[in-house]
Amino acid sequence: MNRFPRVMGMRSGYDPAEVDVLIGRIEATLGRGPREVELVTADDIRGATFRTKRGGYQETAVDFALEAFIVALETMAKSPIRLAMAEPTGELLREEWFETQAAKVERVAFRPGRMATGYNEDEVDAFLDRIVATLRGTTDYPLTVAEVRAAKFATVLFKPGYLIADVDAFLEGIAEVLEQRVTRA
Repeated sequence: MNRFPRVMGMRSGYDPAEVDVLIGRIEATLGRGPREVELVTADDIRGATFRTKRGGYQETAVDFALEAFIVALETMAKSPIRLAMAEPTGELLREEWFETQAAKVERVAFRPGRMATGYNEDEVDAFLDRIVATLRGTTDYPLTVAEVRAAKFATVLFKPGYLIADVDAFLEGIAEVLEQRVTRA
């Protein structure tokens, strides 16, 4: 299969077999291919190198395509995080499921704010602690879905802060998880 134009004559280009393997992994990651292959991240693509081979793929064409795939993967990562995709079922006890969601909240890592602006990290981290306590049922004052959706944080300029869009998207996912706690209680 020729995914990209090939170099002309006796010139060398990227090894088509190596490029095709990476493209297959990228397509699987984006949900367009078989899931049996190892998925990739945008950083995996950035770090990819290929041997050259006479008559291989044009390097510029492959590089442009890989840049587009990086954008696609990063866009997919920015889309609202869906923590509630796997709802509690008979296979996983309800409280175990909420413990799993709490552990995801504890592990979340937000990208730094852009253009030297972002949410105050201390405020967001304190709010996430309250979310974890709510999910685990270890607080006398659990957060409500409305409180999570209405959460506001101070923004910082020229100091470390969390990317606003990432935090907002994550909190929307948390609100959906809390809705599960309320509706299935």
